[in-house]
Amino acid sequence: MSNLAANLIATAHEYGDRPAVKLDEYVLSYQELHHRAAAVAGDLRTHGVLPGDRVGLVLPNVPAYPVLFYGALLAGAVAVPMNPLLGAREVEYYLTDSGMTVVYGLDGSDAVVSAAAQKVGIRSVLVPATGAVEWSGSPIHDAADRADDDTAVILYTSGTTGKPKGAELTHRNMSSNAATTVDTLIKVGSEDVILGCLPLFHVFGLTCGLNAAVKAAALLTLVPRFDAAKALEVVARDRVTVLEGVPTMYAAMLHSPDADNTDMSSLRTCITGGAPMPVEILKAFEQKFDCEIYEGYGLSETAPIACFNQPGHQRKPGTIGIPVRGCALRIVGDDGEDVPDGVRGEIAIRGENLMKGYWNRPEATAEAIPDGWFRTGDIATRDGDGYYTIVDRKKDLIIRGGYNVYPREVEEVLYEHPAVAEAAVIGIKHADLGEEIGAAVALKHGAHADVGELKAFVRDRLAAYKYPREIWFVDSLPKGATGKILRREVQVPNPAEIG
Repeated sequence: MSNLAANLIATAHEYGDRPAVKLDEYVLSYQELHHRAAAVAGDLRTHGVLPGDRVGLVLPNVPAYPVLFYGALLAGAVAVPMNPLLGAREVEYYLTDSGMTVVYGLDGSDAVVSAAAQKVGIRSVLVPATGAVEWSGSPIHDAADRADDDTAVILYTSGTTGKPKGAELTHRNMSSNAATTVDTLIKVGSEDVILGCLPLFHVFGLTCGLNAAVKAAALLTLVPRFDAAKALEVVARDRVTVLEGVPTMYAAMLHSPDADNTDMSSLRTCITGGAPMPVEILKAFEQKFDCEIYEGYGLSETAPIACFNQPGHQRKPGTIGIPVRGCALRIVGDDGEDVPDGVRGEIAIRGENLMKGYWNRPEATAEAIPDGWFRTGDIATRDGDGYYTIVDRKKDLIIRGGYNVYPREVEEVLYEHPAVAEAAVIGIKHADLGEEIGAAVALKHGAHADVGELKAFVRDRLAAYKYPREIWFVDSLPKGATGKILRREVQVPNPAEIG
């Protein structure tokens, strides 16, 4: 059966008594998860939801999330995850653009969801965090028959180049990437415990956290909203073996006052993605907690994992590794032709994990996948061993006086400074040069540094045209739902405040 929900049915049959999802002291077994998802599927069918209809999920990381997600899949519906921090106008856009039939929110905190659904004219249901609800209709325990190429999930991109677009991920996309994660990347089994601090409405947390856990009968222990102290507490309390996070999460745990007093000895595998991992953060985390971090790369459009430093292969910190099973990568120039190893170009991807397209946007799909290869917009190089290294986003490129400057390269140097906790390098409009290089910097707690010191530090390590002429200090940097630093939202202060 192609339905992604078949994984839950199989795991519940063989490992029904094993814990599936945990939130502090609340635990759902795999049998309970299946039964509750089946009740949701029955309720959907009672209210006229048919295979292929879209079902919205606007919840944080709580047990209700997997209940509703797999309930929608059992009914053959398409799940549309959404960030619970979205505003009313944004929710209305998602509901309207996807042609949603029903939307679920969290009871007691989702007036926005109810109001948006009422305005659009669709049904909304608010559920408790546990997912324990008396649903109407007869439960549907068997998964609706779906084809490999039928859409399972629509994940909306961040909208950095306009309004968000819905990436249609098929049952094959999601199933194969979850299996690849389990079999070759984190090699997870039924005795493992995965820390669920990545949001489940994001593809990284959905595939590598929830779907991988269900595939392997592992326990997913949830953190509704990332907090470094809470994450450390849960790792120690539940003896977490698999830690998944974006670089800012690792940095926050590393610099947390609780880090020295937390037992992290249960960790077996750590993986990171979503943004480039600063090498200094990686080395410091590994040294402090006696573990290894495997870096990878993916996008919403690739379900997500496309490239990874994989166990059993050479690990190269600072790279994103080699293509994963069932996926191929190329580095291409503006003409779409391959560039030689060591030369910068755009990453192009194809494989069983590649989306079928953008929802109701054939022109955008054709532009993104002009020849069967998805153009990612990410600039990278490949070495002689076939390992890929991200240089930067194509659109983040700074052109200073005719010279190309990639923010990632400058940020890496800033992270090497002992006082720097976070850094974001951006282009600032300049009358003569076109763009000047600016850097927003957050210092570690209790650390001190001045602008002149940081400028000199970078200038001594990079070409003269690359160091940031304008630096300003911030308490923290703007981040997306997964904790990824958002350069586009960095605010440039008044000239008087810039050093």
